[in-house]
Amino acid sequence: MNPALSKPALKELLRFYVEAGVDCALSEEPVDRYAESRELAERRQAARRQAGAEAEERRSGGEETRRPEAAAGEPAHAQAPAVAPAQLPSEEAVMAAREAARSAASLEALKEIMAGFEGCNLKRTATQLVFADGNPQGRVMFVGEAPGRDEDIQGLPFVGRSGQLLDRMLAAIGLDRTMVYIANTIPWRPPGNREPSPMERAICRPFISRQIELADPDFLVLLGNAAAKEMLDTTMGITRLRGRWSEFDTGRRKIRVMATFHPAYLLRNAMQKKLVWRDLLALSEALSQAGDTQ
Repeated sequence: MNPALSKPALKELLRFYVEAGVDCALSEEPVDRYAESRELAERRQAARRQAGAEAEERRSGGEETRRPEAAAGEPAHAQAPAVAPAQLPSEEAVMAAREAARSAASLEALKEIMAGFEGCNLKRTATQLVFADGNPQGRVMFVGEAPGRDEDIQGLPFVGRSGQLLDRMLAAIGLDRTMVYIANTIPWRPPGNREPSPMERAICRPFISRQIELADPDFLVLLGNAAAKEMLDTTMGITRLRGRWSEFDTGRRKIRVMATFHPAYLLRNAMQKKLVWRDLLALSEALSQAGDTQ
């Protein structure tokens, strides 16, 4: 950091870093994590090929698998140093996520499964899992895209500035967090708040789909372009999607779903709040009508 900068300039620079997702300093020089990942993947592939070749050689030669003799002076019980679990290849990670999500019989079980899941790169850089907030028995479930810095720190979705705006949006139609359920399509914060990759979305998709199925709300509200496209499986943009009721099929039943603008977008584009107000009124009317028929 340039020592010649004035205090106001330094303050603005620090604010820029925080908003860009640079919330910690690890070293003086930049580190290419992508290069590290490629090297690690190459080493793992080489190790798998070697292990496969050795296994094939043992099978063809009729050898038995056995532990080598201990080296001179080495205790007989000595073991190799522990190695961090290798990440699954992407396609296998998607299949593993599907199987893991399908095995969850409750939201509590799903949270434990996701906390132990090692198939998504995002988990390695996030502080913690951001599973959900609010009331799982609520009639409305809100789904955003991914946690930000504040969410990553607190382990809860929508707790930063956009979360505060969401609370005001709920209050405008007589709701609060004790009456709704809130989650994200991506449960781990992407580093630097970058956009999740298509493969990361594919890995996380089974978890949010199962979360919606287990929560079983009467209404689903998708916050923002990314969540709307992901959960509605469409390439149509949020401007065309918002304000229209459609259906989300959980496999057990169909839930009424509406997309609207993300609170973070509204913080940058205050003029669009009037459109979200219309969407909130439509949700309030639907809740009222559904209550009258129950």
